[in-house]
Amino acid sequence: MAKQNKKPIPKRWLEVFESLPGYDPVATAAPGHWFDVTKADHAAKFFPFILKHVKGEMYGKPFDLQPWQQAVVGCLFGWKRADGTRRYREVFIFIARKNGKTCFAAGLILYTLFCDNEAGAEIYGAASEYKQGCLVFEHARGMIKQEETLSNRCQVYNGQAKAITVEETLSSYRVVSSEAYSKHGYNTHLAVIDELHAQPDGELVDVMETSTANRRQPMIVYLTTSDFEREGSVCNEKHGYATKVRDGIIEVPEFLPCIFEAKLDDDWADPKVWKKANPNLGISVSEDYLEKACAKAKELPRFTNEFKRLHLNLRTEQSELWIPLDKWDACKSEYDAADLEGKECFAGLDLASTSDITALVLLFPMGDGEFRTLGFYWVPEAAIVKRTTRNHPFYATWKEAGHMRSTPGDMTDYAFVRKHINELGKQYRIREIAVDRFFQGAQLSNELQEQDGFEVVAFGQGFASMGAPSLEFEGLVRREKLRHNGDPVLRWMVSNICVKRDEAGNIKPDKKRSGDKIDGVVSTIMAIGRAAAGIKKETASVYETRGMIWI
Repeated sequence: MAKQNKKPIPKRWLEVFESLPGYDPVATAAPGHWFDVTKADHAAKFFPFILKHVKGEMYGKPFDLQPWQQAVVGCLFGWKRADGTRRYREVFIFIARKNGKTCFAAGLILYTLFCDNEAGAEIYGAASEYKQGCLVFEHARGMIKQEETLSNRCQVYNGQAKAITVEETLSSYRVVSSEAYSKHGYNTHLAVIDELHAQPDGELVDVMETSTANRRQPMIVYLTTSDFEREGSVCNEKHGYATKVRDGIIEVPEFLPCIFEAKLDDDWADPKVWKKANPNLGISVSEDYLEKACAKAKELPRFTNEFKRLHLNLRTEQSELWIPLDKWDACKSEYDAADLEGKECFAGLDLASTSDITALVLLFPMGDGEFRTLGFYWVPEAAIVKRTTRNHPFYATWKEAGHMRSTPGDMTDYAFVRKHINELGKQYRIREIAVDRFFQGAQLSNELQEQDGFEVVAFGQGFASMGAPSLEFEGLVRREKLRHNGDPVLRWMVSNICVKRDEAGNIKPDKKRSGDKIDGVVSTIMAIGRAAAGIKKETASVYETRGMIWI
């Protein structure tokens, strides 16, 4: 157990932490986490006392950290776990162009290489292309060349395979690119992945993440501007995850979100907005430069998206999230599963993929147009393990808390799901179970209906079937008539969902463009559709059921 110097966090550091938009490292600390002021100060002083800039008119001048950079350095090297190792194992730095990402990345690498005292540290500067990775290397090489105390301790290799080695600790820093098939077998202490948006897929990230498994206090740093809206974007995936950590939707105390971005409804031409994505405005990026770029975007519309993406960190062609979380949270009520026993309900079952979440939501009509929900979720055990390595540790947390159930193996065990649904059928009066029409003939659906006696109803996923209940879902939330009991899985899914609209104004959930899983929301919408049909049938006019009597 490392000795802990648990002094109160100085006011100067608390003020620095305020530079992280929407994120408080103090409030998000887990039990046992503590702030080592001495280490934080040492790391912060390393930059201006040891490092010098290597490009342009700043050449040879001390690397004075800006407040946001101080906050990152203080968090990464000052915050500790109970055993004295680093608290933060990942940091996502989302910042517009020309805000000093490259030289800052070089400084983080050099501090880790020379000051971490990690034997045999393997440090990698990764990028989509080798040439891009070399940009950080050139900054690091230039900083070493200007500082004798560093150059005397290392060997710089500037050939085809670029590397910096420190003999006394047998440590090294090397440049790698996204040909991930050649990266297996690494034992990564620090990986800095520059311009994450340029990665074609998540393969390099997966390799780097899994290569840290045997390290005592590994760290991965992602630096990037915004990506386009596209399928398979690991940058968009990480941004969505980091946003949820920042906003407290998921609790991951070891992940540091550093997100500088404008909002979709901001006036992109307003200089006051530019500061949101450019904390180095007036330092490494001039307001005059942004004024010229903005004027070009106004005059030539084809440059508008480029300006928004590169200089304001706005994901172009982005779908807006459908349900504001404050509206969803306002629907929370204090009740549990036992409070609804014996009551009638309608169910939506989203079988989805056999390798991920299967969701069942029970919808209970409570009178006066109000409904209550109970959500049940099943995930293969292998998927929980895989998702944990891909930045979804909350799967395991939800399983431990009873919000999810795992099924053995790497595929959903539908026999396990069926057994649980039958148990629920004994607790609640399930009138119907709506399933995706595509899965109507699936074995589980057939068994539930033909052997277990449930009324299973096929439910289309197009606008014709999903449109009306999707609008009703939105209306119920806004009127605070769709009640939930704080189900964290369903809340997460609500935070992910985007919708698709047709020319007639109909909407439906859009799984492809949503940030992550939305199965529970889809299940709820199907249940709403069947509840509406059932209630309408019960309240039908006497003339619709009996017919008119002629006199």
